[in-house]
Amino acid sequence: MQQERLFRIGEKLISLNKAFRVVERALALREQGFSQQETSGRLHLDRSFVSRLESIGEIRKGNRIAVIGFPLANSNHISELCRTYGLEYYLILNNRERWEMVQDKKALEFFNNMLELLARLRQFDLLIMITSEKWCHLAEALLDIQVIQIDLGPTPIEEDLFFEKERLESILKQVM
Repeated sequence: MQQERLFRIGEKLISLNKAFRVVERALALREQGFSQQETSGRLHLDRSFVSRLESIGEIRKGNRIAVIGFPLANSNHISELCRTYGLEYYLILNNRERWEMVQDKKALEFFNNMLELLARLRQFDLLIMITSEKWCHLAEALLDIQVIQIDLGPTPIEEDLFFEKERLESILKQVM
């Protein structure tokens, strides 16, 4: 069971869990075809709040999608799925491959490689990241594109993790 997250703001006690439930309910109603006005009426919210909520979470369906994932035990299966969907760029690594990217490189060479990667990723409309939360936050800060995070756990992840390719496939079907 998830622990209740509470925030004290002046005299108010705010439940983050309750806020999440209302947001999920609003989005579920919109997905079912209810208008913003109908949704706001059912949940006793302002219609403008429902509109802003959609804007905050919107992931535009652009033509260009990139995927980065590490450290994945089944990296070959995830790479094959990316090929099947015709993605132009994907970087799917197991833990050994991830460390080989930095091993025996001078700092300047590694830095240049990372700048080239960032420049390349900025050409995409959407980046799907299958990794720890830390890397997703960094990508959001450095790139001016939408990022979908699939969190594998807390940083550092030091061993390969199995990732269900069906999870990625479900996301790809929704955004393509």
